[in-house]
Amino acid sequence: MIIVDTPTALLITKRGNAQKVKEMVNILKKKNPEVVKFGRTVYRPWGKYVNLEEGEGFKVKRIEVKPGKRLSLQKHFHRSEHWIVVSGIAEVQIGEEVFLLRPNESTYIPIGELHRLSNPGKISLELIEVQVGKYLGEDDIVRYEDDYDRA
Repeated sequence: MIIVDTPTALLITKRGNAQKVKEMVNILKKKNPEVVKFGRTVYRPWGKYVNLEEGEGFKVKRIEVKPGKRLSLQKHFHRSEHWIVVSGIAEVQIGEEVFLLRPNESTYIPIGELHRLSNPGKISLELIEVQVGKYLGEDDIVRYEDDYDRA
């Protein structure tokens, strides 16, 4: 038997079937290409996020932002977001409004609203993000300003 256990997937197969793994990866690519490309944990210049759960019309992530870092000023055309701070301090920009959130505080970002998340603190910012919408792909990000020169 061959057993491969990762946070993204569990594979159990007979030794002679190892060549069929490529077929399974191709099936996964068709079903959810982001899982094959990134896995559950995705690293970014500002920190990382972990995809915790995803279903029809929703996605839940745990986001960690390093001290002094921020995400791009952005908006989405197909999803809204709800952010709940778990630890650290979040500086949130929604439209022209900028405010701070502390643990157990939250905010809502409507579809199409310009927004940004920053960590002004000295410890990592951890939050839970709940996305709701008809399309939840990472390519639904329109960046207006970005500290890391991403498009």
